[in-house]
Parts: sequence; structure tokens; C-alpha cells
Amino acid sequence: MAGASFLKGFFRHADVDEFVSLTQGSKGKASFADRLKNEGRDVAHRGVFTNAPTKMTPVNTLYFPAPNYSEECWQRQRFGMGAYSICGITHTTATRAVMQGVQNLRAGPQAEWDAIICTSQAVHAATTRNMDLADEHLKARFGTLPPRPQMPVIPLGINCDDFAHDADAANALRNRMGWGENDIVVATLSRLLPYGKFDPGPLFVALQQAQSQLSGQRLHFVACGIYADSHSSNTFKACAAALMPDVSYTHLDGADAMARKEALSGSDIFTFPIDNIQETFGLAPIEAMAAGLPVVTSDWDGMRDTVTPDVGFRLPTLGASARHTTPDAWRYFCKQYSYAQYSGNVSAMTAIDVPAMTKAFIDLARNPALRRRMGDAGRQRANDVYDWSVIIPQMQDFWGELSAIRNRLAGDAPKSGPVPMAPSPMDIFASYPTAQLQSGKGRFTAVEGGGNVAQIYTARRYKKLKQAFESMETLEKVNQALCAAGQAGAVTPDLAHTMQINQVTVERACLWLVKYGLARYQPD
Repeated sequence: MAGASFLKGFFRHADVDEFVSLTQGSKGKASFADRLKNEGRDVAHRGVFTNAPTKMTPVNTLYFPAPNYSEECWQRQRFGMGAYSICGITHTTATRAVMQGVQNLRAGPQAEWDAIICTSQAVHAATTRNMDLADEHLKARFGTLPPRPQMPVIPLGINCDDFAHDADAANALRNRMGWGENDIVVATLSRLLPYGKFDPGPLFVALQQAQSQLSGQRLHFVACGIYADSHSSNTFKACAAALMPDVSYTHLDGADAMARKEALSGSDIFTFPIDNIQETFGLAPIEAMAAGLPVVTSDWDGMRDTVTPDVGFRLPTLGASARHTTPDAWRYFCKQYSYAQYSGNVSAMTAIDVPAMTKAFIDLARNPALRRRMGDAGRQRANDVYDWSVIIPQMQDFWGELSAIRNRLAGDAPKSGPVPMAPSPMDIFASYPTAQLQSGKGRFTAVEGGGNVAQIYTARRYKKLKQAFESMETLEKVNQALCAAGQAGAVTPDLAHTMQINQVTVERACLWLVKYGLARYQPD
């Protein structure tokens, strides 16, 4: 969701002469073009494929929508570390893959002109600590360390207009449910994962306690989201029935855009009581702010930056120490725990101040003026600070800073280098054949009556492989050239010059012709 939102915001607000996509093939290029077309912005699009990333020039920075871009560093290595900058961004940072990715990044050809955008101060601290641990190992083993990537704090954004209050959607929900002025609706917009987003139990306890102290008002809870599995669905419903019997529970399908609009427009209060390390930023509170809702959330990672006292309540949290969670980390690493078990166990040892949460709901329920004041402040804050029209220029300015760092420092970087995990197969396996073809050496001769290229190629079903080693047309052309050379045969430099085809391509084709008895090879 964050990636799709960024792309939409980038199409709308980027100050560019053209959009350049880097994809694995024509399908990705077409998908990017379709998204751009849907935004209706009349700016050219140029597609570049991942096997030739330097063709994105004059673009100087590759933006990669994740923090794990060590593979992209190795792809760049073929052209030199100074060829361009790479900028990733944090999302979930607690998975084994992301933590291993930091280790891989620091051990790979990452440069000082690369970056990881951290979306909150808390994520910056977590990513820094992850790098500290990786660097401690690398320094103990190898003695020296390369410079770290740049790590600015730039928040995620939203397209605020997409979340503006919709009176029709609000009326549709409240009329359908029969809710009037004395019904106070508390909503959340989230993946409904008790083990991967937030434990609903403490929230429901607080809502029940708040209801017991409210006279003449009825609280209702709306969970707009997607249950990942039956366990999640059953947990939310069982906790609602057991822990807040006097508060109604309504589920809206988070995959339905209208349901999301109804939840944000038809509610009075928004809550996001995150207690899980899976979360890093929290887009939902900003979306609620854009809709003009006061926010009740936990004092947890990204919400510490986004939810200020004028827009809502940030509830104190108490977490376990490193000593308490070491067993969970080791079992997760050893694959005895799934990610859900790992993050769920940490959540079970994270407490949100329930009395403070209860008081926040009571204060907001009793005071419509406070709700309006916080909602108005939230709407203003979302537009002024978190709309993509504000964030995209910050990102573009930062990419310009990366170019300045690269221009200043990259002169001493190697122009190109080996990629040890992508060696040429017949470099690694040179000892396998009796002999290897030496480029430009030896002579190839056509075998009279040796066979039909098209017949063999078709029977071999190379086209079904999608990425055949060479096209049938190229093989036929080289075969025809050898036939024209007669019994004297030809050397590949001459064939390449005559046919205006790359010599390596000619030699690849000749080897195939020898393989099927259509040609012979005579070494020098």
C-alpha cells in the first residue's frame, strides 16, 4: 500500500522531464506506463531493463522501494560503484529477511552515495542499531569497514484528497447501522492481525471501561480491515464478545474502497493501538487525520512523530528488555518460530496504558468540541506535513544531495568489478569440457547436408523457453554464412564483420551448429 501510494504521489508531484522505470521486462514497463496514464499526467515515460541499468542516464539515482538492495549494488558493480546512487526506504524492519539484508548490504559493494530513507526517528534508531551489530561482526572479522549509506529521516506520505471526509459515505454507514447523535463510533483501519498488527484485547477492555462511565452515550467499534486467517477473525470476535459486551462490534471489508471511506467518514474517533514490532510508521493515523478525525494511538515508533498532542492522544507503552526477548529472537532465527510467532510473542510483552486509553475515549466522547478541534488540527497537519506534494520534493532534494556526494567521492571508486555470485558459468566450470572455444580462434566449416536449422530449432521447442540462448533467425543467418564460405570455412571475426553481428553472438551460434552436426570446428 505504501509503495502504491508513493507511485501515485510521485506521478502527481515529481518535478521531472520524463519518468524512467527500471523493470525486468516489457510487462513491467507496460504496467508502469499504465499507472502513469491513469494519473493523466502528460510527461514522457522511458523504460529501462534491469540487465542494463546505466541506460537510465541522465537519471543519477535508482529509487528502490525497500531497504534490502544489496542485489542492486551487485548489479551496479558490473558498471562501477560510481555509476549511480541507490536509495532504498524502510517499511517493516523486523523480519529475518530485512535484518539479514542489512548484513548483506554492509558486506556488499554499497557506497557512501547510497541511502536508506528512514520513515521515522524510531526506525532510524532501529536501523542504526542493526547496522551497528553488522559492523561489529565485519570489523572483528576483516578489520576495516566501508562508509555507511546516508540515512535521512523522511516520512511516508499520502494523497490527502483521497481521504477527505465524505458526508454521503458517513450518512450511508450511520443510517444503515441506525446510529444517531448519541452514538460514538470508534474506528480503526488496519490489517486485522492480533499477532502482526495489534492485540485487540487491551483496546476492547478500554472501550468497555469507557462505556461503563458514559451516561446517555453508546460506544460502537468499527474494524475496517482484512482478517488474514480464521484465527485472526475468531480472535477479534471472541475478544469483542468477552471483553466489551456493552460495545457493539462491526467489521467492514478493508479491501472495499467504499468501506474504507465509510469507516473514516462515518466515525467520530480513530484508534490505532499498535503494540507490534511489525509496524514502523503507521499510515492509517495520517489517513484518519486527513479525514478530520481525532486519533487515539500508542506511543510507538512512527506514531511518536506523526500524532502530536493537538491532533490526538498518544498513550504510554511499556516494553520488554533485550534480555526478555532473546529466546524469541534465537528461535525465530533457527526457524522454530514463524514471523507471526516471533512478533506475536513480543507483542504479548508490550503493554499500552489502558487507564490512559480509557480516559482518552471518555474525554473525546463527552466533548464534541475537542473532537472537532483535534480533527481540524489533524487535517491541517496531514496536508501541511504528510501530503505527497510536500514529501516528494524532499525526496528529490535528497536524491540531488546523493548526486553531489557521488560526484565528490566516486572518482576513486573502481570503474567496474567482479560479481562473485554471478560468474560466467564457463568460468566456474572451465574444467568440465575437454577444451574451450577461444574467441576469434579456429575455423568453422558447414557440413553439407547436415540438417535444417528451423526443423531442429522447432523440434527442440526453444521458443517455449521464452528466453532462448539465441533466436532461430540468428542461427539461420550464421548457418547460411558458413554455407556460403564453402569448404574453406570461416573465422568468426570475418563472419561478424561481414554480417554486422557481434562476434560473441556469432560464436554462440557456431557452437550450436557444431552441437547439432551442422558445422565442424577446427582449432588453430
